[in-house]
Amino acid sequence: MKISRRLFSTALAASVALPLLSIGPAAASDKVVRIGYQKYGTLVLLKGKGLLEEKLEKIGYTVTWTEFPAGPQLLEALNVGAVDFGTTGETPPIFAQAAGAPLVYIAHEPPAARGEAILVPKNSPIQKVADLKGKTVALNKGSNVHFLLVKALEEAGLQYGDIKTSFLPPADARAAFEQGAVDAWVIWDPFQAAAEVAIEARELRNGEGIVPNHQFYLGAKTFVDGNPEAVDVVIEAVAEIDEWAKANTAAAAAELAPSVGIPEDVLTIALERQSYGVKALDEGVVKQQQAIADTFFDLGLIPNRISIADVVRKGGA
Repeated sequence: MKISRRLFSTALAASVALPLLSIGPAAASDKVVRIGYQKYGTLVLLKGKGLLEEKLEKIGYTVTWTEFPAGPQLLEALNVGAVDFGTTGETPPIFAQAAGAPLVYIAHEPPAARGEAILVPKNSPIQKVADLKGKTVALNKGSNVHFLLVKALEEAGLQYGDIKTSFLPPADARAAFEQGAVDAWVIWDPFQAAAEVAIEARELRNGEGIVPNHQFYLGAKTFVDGNPEAVDVVIEAVAEIDEWAKANTAAAAAELAPSVGIPEDVLTIALERQSYGVKALDEGVVKQQQAIADTFFDLGLIPNRISIADVVRKGGA
């Protein structure tokens, strides 16, 4: 059953709780880059090292940082003009674009298909994805794992409607998973690695062979169009941190551990499943992202068809 764009936009906004922050676009004279980030990933490392502040100062900009629990919440903040730049997985920008968010794809990281998975309790009788029929699966609605679930079910010969979904953010989903309130949990790293190590959650299916699991760097259209030099500087700094993290996995895990609250050895597992090398979107990546959008429209998960190519930054990055 299709849903209207107005209803979808209202529901999307209601499903996310924004941190306390200044709403509305920053004045051009402010020359500030407002970055939204999550607890884990390249942007956390970039924030910790202070590298971006140094680079932006040279062109007369400052930077502010706001933390979000997941991609959908971050992009809702971008939609209402509270942040200028952030990173999410594949699915959040599709839901956001369908809801009318004025976003632009700036760059992406290579696929990391092992960095997301469908998990079940170690003693669960569920042995294959087909066994999920009629079962309850927890996931963060609109996050990157939403597409993994759809494709894994398809591969197993099931329809999306053959399962029950419980839309929960990572912390609540972990609690429901441990308590047996749900039968399976679709989650991304480092929460995936933490569950595998701490409670011996068993991997039912990861993304290999069915989804790419890209990370995207996204910006508000007005900011990207009006501040091309600043956007390029941010991507340049991200690329430097990427190279450092790739060559220094243990050190990166040590830096991330305090903010994420996950032990270094667990984070090392997650970081080794991550891919590095930020670059502009090419035609192949755009087509992959378009396929996700088309799938979600066909399933009635978004109210209208969208064109990814229309919101990809031209030049730069």
